[in-house]
Amino acid sequence: DKKGKLPGVLVVHENRGLNPHIEDIARRVALEGYMAFAPDALFPLGGYPGDEDKARELFAKLDRPKIDQDFLAATAWLKNRAESTGKVAVVGFCFGGAIANMLATKVPDLAGAVPFYGGAPPAEEVKNIKCPVLVHHGEKDERLVAAWPAYEAALKANNVKYEGFVYPGAQHGFHADYRESYNAEAAADGWARCLAWFRANGVA
Repeated sequence: DKKGKLPGVLVVHENRGLNPHIEDIARRVALEGYMAFAPDALFPLGGYPGDEDKARELFAKLDRPKIDQDFLAATAWLKNRAESTGKVAVVGFCFGGAIANMLATKVPDLAGAVPFYGGAPPAEEVKNIKCPVLVHHGEKDERLVAAWPAYEAALKANNVKYEGFVYPGAQHGFHADYRESYNAEAAADGWARCLAWFRANGVA
């Protein structure tokens, strides 16, 4: 219902493609007054197949460098739409969290990045991050939690504005309400922090 131009938020899915959960996240983003765009990395292979196991099988067949280029193009497309204010942020989950971190290193004018349990970018690329970054991990997500201190140290060393949260008792995928790993308390807190982060950093 908003009039005039809108800031954009790129919503990046897990390693399952554009499933109903991520479609719902895009709707939530839109209801907050953003122009939400949720591309499907599985589109070249026919798109999300409607089954999580089949989706993961398809994901293994994707060309990762090509995917990165697709999401860079998606960010530029969203930024340059006639309806856009020119501000674009990204929120991503799992695979999408890694994409959010990647975009932060590759898009100098990105307005913000909010990775949920995503792999960190290479340490040598953190110096390229110009936007504020809000990182979420679950305490029981051992591999990513173990990698977080090094990423945090690189963010500090390069004077990147950031916040990071490790949610007690939460697992990888804690925000996905269709998975056994769902943690309602951590998911609600993380989502509230995400929206507040966007507002606090001018993505509004």
